Amino acid sequence: MKQQIPHPLISIIPLLVLIVMIVTVMKMLPNDALSGASQISMLIATTICVALSMSIYRIKWQVFEDSIKATIGDTSVSILILLLIGVMSSTWMISGVVPTLIYYGVQIITPSFFLPCACIISSLVSVMTGTSWTTIATIGIALLGIGNALGIPEPFTAGAIISGAYFGDKVSPMSDTTVLASSVSGADLFKHIRCMMHTTVPSITISLLLYLVMGFWFSGERVEPSIYLEGLEHSFNISAWTLLVPVFSGILIWKKVPSFITLILSALAAIVCAIVLQPDALLEIAGTQTATVSNIFTGLLKVCYTSTQIDTGFAEVNNLVATRGMGGMLDTVWLILCAMCFGSCMVASNMLKSLTHILLKTIHNTFSLVTSTVVSGVVLNLIMGDQFLSIIMNASIYKEEYANRGYQRELLSRSTEDSATVTSVLVPWTACGMTQSTVLGVPTLVYLPFCFFNIISPIMSIIFALLGKIPKGDDNTAE
Repeated sequence: MKQQIPHPLISIIPLLVLIVMIVTVMKMLPNDALSGASQISMLIATTICVALSMSIYRIKWQVFEDSIKATIGDTSVSILILLLIGVMSSTWMISGVVPTLIYYGVQIITPSFFLPCACIISSLVSVMTGTSWTTIATIGIALLGIGNALGIPEPFTAGAIISGAYFGDKVSPMSDTTVLASSVSGADLFKHIRCMMHTTVPSITISLLLYLVMGFWFSGERVEPSIYLEGLEHSFNISAWTLLVPVFSGILIWKKVPSFITLILSALAAIVCAIVLQPDALLEIAGTQTATVSNIFTGLLKVCYTSTQIDTGFAEVNNLVATRGMGGMLDTVWLILCAMCFGSCMVASNMLKSLTHILLKTIHNTFSLVTSTVVSGVVLNLIMGDQFLSIIMNASIYKEEYANRGYQRELLSRSTEDSATVTSVLVPWTACGMTQSTVLGVPTLVYLPFCFFNIISPIMSIIFALLGKIPKGDDNTAE
């Protein structure tokens, strides 16, 4: 028996409930939003979705259970990677990698040009690594520390880092989202990247100009970095040798070693560096001054799995070098699981299909087609809570429509990336939004206004469609 498609007015109820609850949580419980309030909001919205489907459309619970199992199973590797990012970011801090980068960075970069520099550096690293997550968890943390030392507000720095990281992620042939968007759309990978350059280059150029203008606000507000330099020197062995760790990680990525293995090996390299260069820091974390193998081992374990704090003599620097370890990612994992439950139930109930049918009815020309694709990419992030699922669903929904109208596949893959990929980090309950807010320590809705590239990209995609700037080719038909 074919499952009935719910009415759009019914389908939108769970989504509206979720949005209202999340906004309420962010306003009333900003400090506990990630610690449980948002998770409960997701589960309540999921419950409403299931209750409406079972009571009105007689959908059996087994349908939802199977969908949840499949969806969470597909995201299990991402969850493990998230936990490993917690380990790697902590080991990179305690090993002296991040403190060394901060130490030299505050002496080289001026406040006026810091934001565009942070965006460019993040872009370059992300292009080479092919992943925004790893970029933000490594060089992003160092840049955030440098920004703090220069007196740049954290939301500004976080926005510049995320903008650069997602630009690099989009145009890198090693990016999993780039490969996914092109493959699901049936587009050639490098044609897809060339096509994206038409919208991404103007978007990142405008973003850099905005960061440059913002930087002049801080031209006369350079913070005296002496406390940071003194604090870091007091607690860490600042050495260029620590930079061998990111170099090693870069080689692994260049060799296209799987992300899971790369993160493990990078963390192990940082652990070796910590043992050799930062034994005093490990002993302080272990709560002793006696240098024994047992105490060093205790310190290393604590770095990997729990929060740590080192007394540098300055409160600002203490907060800068504090780590969260794998345990610091557990709230995010919990929220991801709840988000996956909501998304999978919206799919299983056909409520998602009901909402997308509305968008398909609005298509009349190139402009409306691209606009519909971009809008649904954003909406799917709100519903699915995962950029990979959003990319797959978005491309699948419009693939036949683009083919029937004779458009190149690269137009679909570009429109999907310009929306589903870049806006995922702007939604508090997506895996990207939760991860980056946890890693950087800045709430999603706080850094959102400063992620210029992520905001401009979907708008730029629509503007290009309005101007008729679409991929040209033998299989492209003009309107």
